[in-house]
Amino acid sequence: MKLSAKSLLLSFISLMGFWYLMSGFFDLVHTIMGLISVGIVMGINYKLKTFSFYENETDVLKDLRILYAPYYFGWLLVQIVISGIEVAKILLSPSLPIQTTVVRFKVDYPNPHCKMILGNSITLTPGTLTVDIQDNEFIVHAITPSSFEGIESDKMPKQVLRLFTTEDRSVVSDFEIIESKEEL
Repeated sequence: MKLSAKSLLLSFISLMGFWYLMSGFFDLVHTIMGLISVGIVMGINYKLKTFSFYENETDVLKDLRILYAPYYFGWLLVQIVISGIEVAKILLSPSLPIQTTVVRFKVDYPNPHCKMILGNSITLTPGTLTVDIQDNEFIVHAITPSSFEGIESDKMPKQVLRLFTTEDRSVVSDFEIIESKEEL
C-alpha cells in the first residue's frame, strides 16, 4: 500500500507537535533530535504499512477531514472533562451510587480506523471502558447508566463518523444492556 503525501505530512506534523509538547524545548539541538526521532518512527511506520493486517486496508488518513479534526478533539476534551466531573461526584458521594453496566452494540463505519478512534474515545472518557471490539460489535463497561448515554444516543459514534465523511446517519444499532455473564 502506498501512503499519500497528505498522510505523510499529517504524520510528520503530528509527531513533531507531539515531540515539542513532550520535550518542552524549541531550540535547534532539540529540533534536530526531534527530526531524527520522527524520521525513525516514520520509517518504521512506512515499513509496517507495507503489510496488510486486515481485509481491504487502505490509507484512510487521506480521507480524514482535517478541518473537522480540531473540532472533534475539542469536543472530546469537553466530554472528558464533563465525565470526569460526574465520576468525581460519584466517588465523593457518601452513598457511592455506582451501578456498573456492560453494554453491547454494533456500529456501521466506512473503515476500521473509525472503530479504533471510537474505542479509544470511549476509554478516554472517565466512567467507560471499551472491553472488546469484534468486527462491528463493541462491548463497553460503564460505571453508571449515564456514562454510556453518549453511545446509546449515537452522539459520540456520529462525531467519529464525521471525522471521515459529511454523512449524517445513524451509526449504532443492536444496542443492548448485558444483564449477566451468560449473555457475553
